[in-house]
Amino acid sequence: MCQVFIKIYGFLKGESMIFLDNAGTTKMFDECGATYTHFACEEFFNPSAVSRESARVHSEIESARRVCLKKLGALTGTVIFTSGATESNNLAIKGSKKNGDFEYVFSYGEHPSVFNVARSLELSGQKVHFVDLNEAGKVDTEKLKEVLSPKTRLISIMLVSNETGAINDVKEIVALKNQYAPRAVVHIDAVQGFMKIPFSVEDLGVDMVSFSAHKFHGPKGVGGLYVRNLNLIKNIVDGGGQEYNLRSGTENVPAIMAMKTALEKIDVKENFKRTAHLKEVFNETLENCEGIKILDFGGSPYIEVLLFSCVKGETMLHALDEKGVIVGLGSACSAKKAGNRILENIGYNKEEIISSVRISFNAYMTEDEVKSAGEIIKKTYAEMLERLK
Repeated sequence: MCQVFIKIYGFLKGESMIFLDNAGTTKMFDECGATYTHFACEEFFNPSAVSRESARVHSEIESARRVCLKKLGALTGTVIFTSGATESNNLAIKGSKKNGDFEYVFSYGEHPSVFNVARSLELSGQKVHFVDLNEAGKVDTEKLKEVLSPKTRLISIMLVSNETGAINDVKEIVALKNQYAPRAVVHIDAVQGFMKIPFSVEDLGVDMVSFSAHKFHGPKGVGGLYVRNLNLIKNIVDGGGQEYNLRSGTENVPAIMAMKTALEKIDVKENFKRTAHLKEVFNETLENCEGIKILDFGGSPYIEVLLFSCVKGETMLHALDEKGVIVGLGSACSAKKAGNRILENIGYNKEEIISSVRISFNAYMTEDEVKSAGEIIKKTYAEMLERLK
């Protein structure tokens, strides 16, 4: 216990640590901390109250809403502020549920905050379809086509895989919806896409989009659900009627405003290019390293998977952790569970899956950091192999 504390304390004091689990979370911008403190300690008023101070805070929240819509590329609709992606996904799915002979469509590649809600729908007696992924890690659109029908009420597909970085062709999915299920609502979980890859809701043609601030250097505990038409969903929690009566409860003003600060700071296109370069630099350090295989699904530059022959991914994670390189085992919401549903559905076997770790970058890392991380990974892997002899 003491050794763990000493290591963590050392990192807090500024000793070398290279964080490569940015798909799990990101470090909050300093500016966001300052914004959060201001609205928590100075502009602390309840935006639903009737005082002049409260009206001013309410106006600030509306300005944050407009910034969200602008960053989403939305010309219509609104954003409902939530506690993050899990709540946004629940609101989108459960809120769009209708009584009657309807069907719901998801993929096997979804995050637990979508996949487990889909399972609960199925257990409650709803007709639910789960669509396989293809070898590129994307939703198999041929199989998607087979399950769409006029009965389809909701199609919920992630934009970017949190496990592999594969990017789904949402425009094609919407086109299939228009052809085979014209009355269906399309929801995308854009947690790994929003403020990371360029897109607009108008171009994609979707109805709802979930996002979470801590994935793009904002605070934890806040996010949103974009809704093109408020009549598409109903509330799933009763209360005071905040957020268009779709998400009752006093708004988390400090977090919302800190999220706005993060949104205004990020240049998505520039960060995309820089991260792609960092990923390339990192991968070059691992070239020709026998036993290490890079799974790059040609999608988001922010995420990739490494497979280590003869060494478990969890073993590598802990060994790297001791050396100040932090990697992931996939979704933090399911990392403690055995296996990996997404890699398995793509076609990887159990041995490959247990040897995998997820590497995820952010645009504010340096070339030296990613080079050092690559070298440490190579050295650590060699040490692991030596112990097995």
